[in-house]
Amino acid sequence: MILEIRLSNFFSIMDEVVLDMQAANIQTKKAKALAGNTFKHKGIHMLKTAAIYGANASGKSNVIKAIRACVGMIYNSHNHNENTVFPFTPFKFGGTDKPSTFFIRFIMDGVEYEYSFSMTTTAIIKEELHYSPNGRRATVFTRDESKGPEKKNIYDCKSCIRRPMDVAANTSQKTLFISRASQMGRELAQKVFRYFNEQFVLYFANYNTDTIERLLEENREQLLNVLRIADSDIVNINSRSEQRSYTTAVFDPQNNNNIVSMDNIQKPQLVITTYHRNNPSVSFDFDEESEGTRRLFFMMLTIIDIVKNNKILLVDEIEMSLHTKLVEYILSLFNNSECAQLIYTTHNTYLLNENKIRKDQVYFTNKRADGSTDLYSLYDYKDFREGMDIEKAYLQGRFDAIPYIDDAVSAIVK
Repeated sequence: MILEIRLSNFFSIMDEVVLDMQAANIQTKKAKALAGNTFKHKGIHMLKTAAIYGANASGKSNVIKAIRACVGMIYNSHNHNENTVFPFTPFKFGGTDKPSTFFIRFIMDGVEYEYSFSMTTTAIIKEELHYSPNGRRATVFTRDESKGPEKKNIYDCKSCIRRPMDVAANTSQKTLFISRASQMGRELAQKVFRYFNEQFVLYFANYNTDTIERLLEENREQLLNVLRIADSDIVNINSRSEQRSYTTAVFDPQNNNNIVSMDNIQKPQLVITTYHRNNPSVSFDFDEESEGTRRLFFMMLTIIDIVKNNKILLVDEIEMSLHTKLVEYILSLFNNSECAQLIYTTHNTYLLNENKIRKDQVYFTNKRADGSTDLYSLYDYKDFREGMDIEKAYLQGRFDAIPYIDDAVSAIVK
């Protein structure tokens, strides 16, 4: 469960932006009617979904990209070598000489954690982990590379991680300490790593063949029901894993990269077949289905797993290839879950309705004069009262976050 994410100096984001998943204290009648959009944990009310609206090129996708880049660092940094360049760019109009920072406050196994790091594109600069196992904030470790080169000066580790300096000795500036500690079997670090690796879903169908096959077996009826809602005539879906042969060339680097041999390798591949209402005995290869159907299949397979297991999903442009009613259905799945969470970008103004979404669930991105991205909440507009038309106000530009298009059509079309 996410409480808060803070980002600075990633892509078009320069100054720190905050995505707050804690629910505001809204006592209006309509907000109370949307009680299912929030959940409560130890007295803290949290949002199940958060939508990010904004004009094209305003940076809403960069918010998602930045979070993905930072969580991906936790996944992969223990594999980085000395020539690694991290997969992001700082803000080019003034941020290239400054560090990029990531901060996340989350709840895992009923305990609140705060994890953060700062970095350039080539090195980790700082890293910290704090938690509150007894309701009081305590430090697990802090790291500050500017105090080096001695590891004992760089790291301040408490008793939560066994033999922390052994881990530090194996942690380069290309590697996050939390990732290396997890790799080296430190229990608390493994729990944090698993939280990001298993609970944080960055993309649809980011699963291997075995997982997709298992999820389809476990959720076949729910998936078919969603396809029926989408007016698909698919009545059954089967899957199997097959070993497929692939031919690869082996090159000789000492001889102008000439091919020296051709190797056949075997790789498992998931084969999905569908059956339609008109003739249920005729099978279709999954590639014969429309792009929208294929996208919906993987999207819903992922979402069903996330909702059932209370995970977190990031989606950029949730409406892509989907009808508005299907997007609304997906949001309803999260709002009816126990505590699954969804952070998504969208242009779908139909959803900007106080009967469907709380003010604190709506965020906007806007491009500042210097080209950087600003992120702010509809809840920040204290004068926007209950009963006012959010969609109309947004399209009129009351919250900025829309493209300003003049009427000079004749300048282009003559």
